[in-house]
Amino acid sequence: MMTLKHKHILLGITGGIAAYKCANLVRLLIKEGASVKVVMTDAATEFVTARTLSVLSKQEVITGFFDANNNWNNHVALAEWADAMIVAPLTANSLAKFAHGLCDNIVTACYLSARSKVFVAPAMDLDMYLHPTTANNLELLRRNGNLVIPAENGELASGLHGEGRMAEPEHIVAFVKQALHVNLPLSGKRVLINAGPTYEAIDPVRFIGNRSSGKMGVALADAFAKAGADVDLVLGPSHEWPKEKNVTVTRVESAEDMFEACVRFFPNADIAVLSAAVADYRPETAATSKIKKQDAGLVLNLVKTTDILETLGNQKKHQLLGGFALETDKVIAYAQEKIRKKNLDFIVANSAVETGAGFGTDTNRVAIIDKHNKITNFELKSKQDVAKDIAEFAIKLLQQDA
Repeated sequence: MMTLKHKHILLGITGGIAAYKCANLVRLLIKEGASVKVVMTDAATEFVTARTLSVLSKQEVITGFFDANNNWNNHVALAEWADAMIVAPLTANSLAKFAHGLCDNIVTACYLSARSKVFVAPAMDLDMYLHPTTANNLELLRRNGNLVIPAENGELASGLHGEGRMAEPEHIVAFVKQALHVNLPLSGKRVLINAGPTYEAIDPVRFIGNRSSGKMGVALADAFAKAGADVDLVLGPSHEWPKEKNVTVTRVESAEDMFEACVRFFPNADIAVLSAAVADYRPETAATSKIKKQDAGLVLNLVKTTDILETLGNQKKHQLLGGFALETDKVIAYAQEKIRKKNLDFIVANSAVETGAGFGTDTNRVAIIDKHNKITNFELKSKQDVAKDIAEFAIKLLQQDA
């Protein structure tokens, strides 16, 4: 069932009589499970009050670049917060501003800052709506990637009857729900990602770890979530955090903790991509109190940790399973061996010593190898773009097996 649960909706209201319907629109969006923030032009406040919309949305309504205490309302942050922006009603005046990049109020500023999908619901009188300039401006918006919710036929404020009436709030919500779910290839799918390092305790204050930041795995979780999946992210000690709302994070510390979490989530997963830098060894025993410095050297007896990827490969039924191979040499050869040994569908190979790749960087350069040894090489990119490439590769494999 399509809902707007956990979606962040930014509602922009411009100065048309249909603005009064936005009270009901806010109510319906919240009923669908969305969080709603409202921005309004000064003209819009003549038709519906900010206080009404604030009570309904349970959020401060923003009507200008500065609040009553002269604090700046950050339109960029508002746009980044949103999973979608709806502008309703979109008047002929605001339509012209949107189409030609004019920015003189908080709504136009949010529109020009929006990275998410933007839905517009035009509303104006019959002759204005049918004017060639209006048609050209709407076409410009469509070409720029905006989704136009068609105006409806009915009684208009002028007393005329015809096209130009803003779509009813119920129809706007239905349109947005459909558009946000359509063409998302992983809607209804569940994805397991693990990320970051593990810390293996020596004593209460010391551990064996590695330099993994978790950036690549967190970017992967966001990429799969953007493709419509519900993502379980098992995250080791890391300062990184996903941005997408449909990512559920389980924090762990040790390899054993990560193993238990991954085994728990794997049976319900459609796709699993294990990117974490899990320790291969841990101290056989961990001291219960801090080990004091001694003249003699310290000897640690290390034992192997459970291989999470190999375990899941042996348990695999319907799942598409991918892993990572971070190597210092013979990157492709070791990655191909890992595919066979661990029963993987694909592996992401990268070098720990190549400039701009590996641990701690904001970029990566990878090759993806499938179980038939077909190698796809990618250029050096941001980890977000690499994650998108990996997600698209996994989706294609999933669709081939369907």
